[in-house]
Amino acid sequence: MRPTLLAASAAALAVLGLGACDSGSDDRPTASGPSVLAPGRPGEDNRTLSAEDAERQRADDDTPNAADVAYARMMILHHSQALTMTALVPDRAASGQIKRLAERIAAAQEPEIEAMRGWLKTNGQREEGGHEHGAMPGMATEAQLAKLRAAEGEAFDQLFLTLMITHHEGAMVMATDVKAQGNNVRIEEMADDVVAQQTSEISRMRGML
Repeated sequence: MRPTLLAASAAALAVLGLGACDSGSDDRPTASGPSVLAPGRPGEDNRTLSAEDAERQRADDDTPNAADVAYARMMILHHSQALTMTALVPDRAASGQIKRLAERIAAAQEPEIEAMRGWLKTNGQREEGGHEHGAMPGMATEAQLAKLRAAEGEAFDQLFLTLMITHHEGAMVMATDVKAQGNNVRIEEMADDVVAQQTSEISRMRGML
């Protein structure tokens, strides 16, 4: 009988051991990744975040990056050239449609320039960024601007439309790039406005050619 009792006792202990292991497994943390040390604000201690919380915090962070700043600086210059071109329209254009279009372009882009200047100031950035006009897509050359200034009537209208369509297409390239590379929500909103507005204007100008 002794061997039988010993075997039964061993089996009972084994069952109890398995039960204890199963019970302990329910209490283990279920984090999907390692914890992350997050720097605290000035004067505050660092915090330890779960992997999920750290990912959520990164998603909510819209701190401007280099692409955001470069976009604002370049678009100020880009819009400014558009205003230079629209300023030539009243005295040189033959078409009333083009005169009204130029007024709409100026009315839209002047406030956008001020908004981008305000954004740069709010974020502690200078407006000057050392960008060359030729490095920005769609910018008219000095020779093209000189030709536009010298034109009148229908010849002016055709050249204005050709240059402004190219100019708008360049602005859309820049807006699309910053939406892919930037990080700031306000810049993304401004880029969305540029794409929506200038897509419509390009369509209108092509219909005038």
